[in-house]
Amino acid sequence: MPDGGPTTHGEQHPPTAPTRTSSGETPPPRGPAASASVRSTPALRRTGFLVTLVLGGLTAVPPLSMDMYLPALPAVTTSYGASAATVQLTLTACLAGMALGQLVVGPMSDKWGRRRPLLAGLVLYVLATALCVVAPDAALLVTFRLVQGLAGAAGIVIARAVVRDLYDGLAMARFFSTLMLISGAAPIVAPLIGGQLLRFTDWRGVFGVLTLIGLGLFLLVHRVLPETLAPEDRHSGGFRATLTTMRGLLADRPFTGHLLAAGFASAALFAYISASPFVVQEIYGASPQTFSLLFGLNSVGLVGAGQLNGKVLVGRVSLDKVLATGLTLMTAAALALLLMTLGVFGEVGLVPVAAGLFVLVSALGLVTPNTTTLALMRTRNAAGSASALLGTSSFLVGAVASPLVGVAGEHTAVPMAVLQLTCALLAAACWAALARPRRTQPPAGAPHTGGADS
Repeated sequence: MPDGGPTTHGEQHPPTAPTRTSSGETPPPRGPAASASVRSTPALRRTGFLVTLVLGGLTAVPPLSMDMYLPALPAVTTSYGASAATVQLTLTACLAGMALGQLVVGPMSDKWGRRRPLLAGLVLYVLATALCVVAPDAALLVTFRLVQGLAGAAGIVIARAVVRDLYDGLAMARFFSTLMLISGAAPIVAPLIGGQLLRFTDWRGVFGVLTLIGLGLFLLVHRVLPETLAPEDRHSGGFRATLTTMRGLLADRPFTGHLLAAGFASAALFAYISASPFVVQEIYGASPQTFSLLFGLNSVGLVGAGQLNGKVLVGRVSLDKVLATGLTLMTAAALALLLMTLGVFGEVGLVPVAAGLFVLVSALGLVTPNTTTLALMRTRNAAGSASALLGTSSFLVGAVASPLVGVAGEHTAVPMAVLQLTCALLAAACWAALARPRRTQPPAGAPHTGGADS
């Protein structure tokens, strides 16, 4: 695991969540340094690589839960004798659960610490996934998938909060880029794993493997991930206090700007995921194998850009400049795709369209880790609530955007390009209007992250 790096001292923060910085190797037992002692526990130093894998595995739960199941959808339809629309609800229920569950689990982790809500969520995830194996009808499968999504949200939101507990500033941006290496690979391998499993078992076996994955994550979390939120940094309030905290976060202009930028950027990605099978195969006549290859290449581009961000750019270029570059690339790629799909350049083949999609998806590797970092830099004690807002906004905006790509039917790519360009422009506008740093002189000695704001 990378070291904590320099601590950022110059940012301003919303009044509900003041920042506390990490201190040295042997902190005193009380005060802000006591929080650092929890975050710098010897157990974390001894099992740094394992902790990184665990956090990466937790962020990979959503794509594994969604994408491993995709090749089995026709088999589920046949097994239950249900309509395709009914079986599609099993995907919608899981996605909605993951979006809404974060709003519950995030504040819980600020109140009770990270470990207990995470372990409870993993137990519930294992039980719900096991029930999917034995679901007797489609209606109960939809119900169990909703619970599976609600429980799986614990891994997403708490993994981000743990990173915020452990790191500040540039080190946090590097670590989020490292997590993208794992979570970005999950959508590539999940459908492949699901397809291979169906050669040896039926669709229920896919949920059996997901049950074992959840159980393995529970055992790893229980063994190698200590508590990272000190008792004195926790919130004691109830539902009203949670709403107050979230209102305080949303009232902070830079936090909201980064949240909206992340949400709209995610919507562009969801639009790509929803439309690309039809665009590549139905419109441009590519085979399923070609589509799988292009989908994999785009995922590799996303992961590669994330690693470029974390290993090369962070520390050399301000986070806001890298973020602005990513948003510019997204917008340019979406505009090019729209012009191509409208026929402005005449009839184009698959290669130019695939190149535009590659640039758009890869640019997210510069946008996602930096919007997340810059938003979470605004808060320390409310990292769980902040992470919940980030995750929920991305999932909900993506869920709304996904169906819109099909409004004109399956034989035109124009709605996909229009939606992607709209989302890219909205992401850039929200960042520029609310979160772009003003030209102020940073305090002496503060590292330049691009995150300070007025």
